[in-house]
Amino acid sequence: MTDTVLAPWRFFVVEVVAARRLGPSFLRVTFTGDELHDFADNGFDQRIKLAFPESPVAEAHLPSGTDWYRRWRELPEDHRSPIRTYTVRAVRPQERELDVDIVLHDGVDQGGPACRWARRARPGDRVAVLGPVAGYDGDHGGIGFRPPADGGPLLLAGDETAAPAIGAILERLPSDARGLALLEVPYPEDVLEIGAPSGVVVRWLPRHGRAPGCELVPAVQRAAAGPDAPAYTWLAGEAGVVTALRRHLVAERGFDRAAVTFMGYWRRGRADAQAA
Repeated sequence: MTDTVLAPWRFFVVEVVAARRLGPSFLRVTFTGDELHDFADNGFDQRIKLAFPESPVAEAHLPSGTDWYRRWRELPEDHRSPIRTYTVRAVRPQERELDVDIVLHDGVDQGGPACRWARRARPGDRVAVLGPVAGYDGDHGGIGFRPPADGGPLLLAGDETAAPAIGAILERLPSDARGLALLEVPYPEDVLEIGAPSGVVVRWLPRHGRAPGCELVPAVQRAAAGPDAPAYTWLAGEAGVVTALRRHLVAERGFDRAAVTFMGYWRRGRADAQAA
């Protein structure tokens, strides 16, 4: 008898239980599904993909298996569900529930398929979630937060698209962790309650509708120049802002490249290029 090889990822068909506005820019969607007890609870900035079936035809043709991406790309456009990347905000396998915070972008991004779906999401709406499988004995991948084992001050910084990941990271840090979390959001009403170890300072930076990075860039630069410089930095958000910040830390401040993790979650001017 041949043993079945368990894949690290698979599609879970889920439906909306609740969709709750957390602020002008945030919508928390809670999903349920019979198979979510097999969804791995890895914490930190675990990335997943959501497939938004815009038609019954697209839902029926969503591929499965380890080569799903190649098969999805080969589908005719009207058979292909839009797929976007998000972060797990929380998963409760025993309750078969998954929380995903979706950013409702202003401007051009309102027209993207993820934002269109989120603005009209109602209980019972179905999506497919590509997520990590709990029984897989190995590294699932999809986690960028990997600080050095010897500890040291942390710097977590990002815009609203990074807020779900930063929240999930903070909640999984050891109690003796220390550092700084900087979260730039569009409006003061977007400030959220996030738990963190007592040694980690959380600062929200509302930009009052101004351009992304206007508050985050100088705040990161000040943190990097301070007396308690970070031993490890995690950056995520708008691609141009994040790239410029990494360049400042590595090229201008002399930070070790291996100690700076950076990810462009979206690009200004492109609708739903990648979400939170």
